[in-house]
Amino acid sequence: MAQNYIKIGRTTNALFLYICEVMEVNYSEAAYLQLVQDIFHRFPSVQKDGFTSGAYKPGLERMRAFEDALGNPSRKFRSVHVAGTNGKGSVANMLASACASCGLKTGLFTSPHLIDFRERMCVNGELIPKEYVFTFLTQWMNWITAHGLSFFEITTGLCFSWFAAQKVDVAIIETGLGGRLDSTNILEQPELTVVTSIGLDHCALLGHTLPEIAAEKAGIFKEGVPALVGELQEETASVFGEIAWMFCPLTFADRVKPSLWASHAQMLRQMDLQAKVQEKNLRTVLAAVDILREQDAFAPLRNNAAVMDGIIHTARNMHFHGRWERLSTQPYVIADIGHNAHALQHNFHQLEEMVAGGSYSSLIVVYGIMADKDLDAILPLMPEDATYIFTAPDTPRALPADEILRRFNAFRAPQTPRAYAFTSVRLAVQMAVQLAQNLSTQLSRSASAETPAPPLIYIGGSTFVVAEALPLFK
Repeated sequence: MAQNYIKIGRTTNALFLYICEVMEVNYSEAAYLQLVQDIFHRFPSVQKDGFTSGAYKPGLERMRAFEDALGNPSRKFRSVHVAGTNGKGSVANMLASACASCGLKTGLFTSPHLIDFRERMCVNGELIPKEYVFTFLTQWMNWITAHGLSFFEITTGLCFSWFAAQKVDVAIIETGLGGRLDSTNILEQPELTVVTSIGLDHCALLGHTLPEIAAEKAGIFKEGVPALVGELQEETASVFGEIAWMFCPLTFADRVKPSLWASHAQMLRQMDLQAKVQEKNLRTVLAAVDILREQDAFAPLRNNAAVMDGIIHTARNMHFHGRWERLSTQPYVIADIGHNAHALQHNFHQLEEMVAGGSYSSLIVVYGIMADKDLDAILPLMPEDATYIFTAPDTPRALPADEILRRFNAFRAPQTPRAYAFTSVRLAVQMAVQLAQNLSTQLSRSASAETPAPPLIYIGGSTFVVAEALPLFK
């Protein structure tokens, strides 16, 4: 590996002080890990710091300057731009898997990551090489520091640069937040823009009403570029219509019948993404496929069998984690990163149906939430007949577990719910597993000849909770 010359300003981090003295360093696994760790802690990120002024920097001036310095990589590949309150990660991954399955060299940019920083960017399911990350960051560190980029702006530039170098046929690009002022909105001429859903989340930044939030999401619409919206909602339809009617064709996915819709029930049964809300996301993806394959560049998407196979195996092909993911069968454990009321309403309802249907004897919920989320809107959605184990992941953004328990008990009074609080995700998961095993033992002793239904464990409420739980089941 060729030596990489590092030019950076002074920082209190010991690693960077050392690098400043040595100035030349060869790539190694240790050097890569130290550099990525420093970038993540040195530059504000929403995942780590929340939506602070340093982590969330609305506006495209810095990103456009970075893009120009990099040689405008976003102009060197075709793209599909995806925004939305919920479902955008699933839609982006399904569409990328379908494209890759049809033989298109497909890039995918999503956020946040759960375990490995490189989860944010892949080509045909393969993560960006560590060597490329290392070389890019060392080469551009001085520029990044001088211009005060956020962590998301850095990763966007890194991703676009890599996709251009890889000469991808298409890149599926998920927005970080909103759309109009999101760093990814430097894409000048995507082939398609998609807005999956509109819900009340990040209201302080995007608006306190659905129409205000819809207007921010629709900011990714581009002149002459087809726009696809996942669902027609009475409160937002006129907003999308007013923004789109002058300069781009608009389609609502739930108002059309995609060409592969006759096979949707079969696909849903076989898909490795099993949340019930995926039916809505699937319709959006199939509508997107229909729009894209009218273009000659996307002729491979006319292979229906390959499209279906790609969608069915999205989680496997894209290494897509934390979306109604089964972590264990003994005990049965499901994890999902849905974290706002709009997403959790669907998740909690599906959990209740699974227990009511007799497949599971009881429900144990391991739950944590960030302090900036609307817990008051989520508490009424929580299943009444469940055991709760509240926890706090290892981040300053987390709401303390005992505070969640206090507010939960106050909301449920005068009932006496089965609820506990643990200071770490590891302890909370261990408690849930032990409780499930104890319940299974009790049921086995009291059951007749039939095998009793097992308890069901759900882990969620926050990306951070799921991220810390995943390694416990590997």
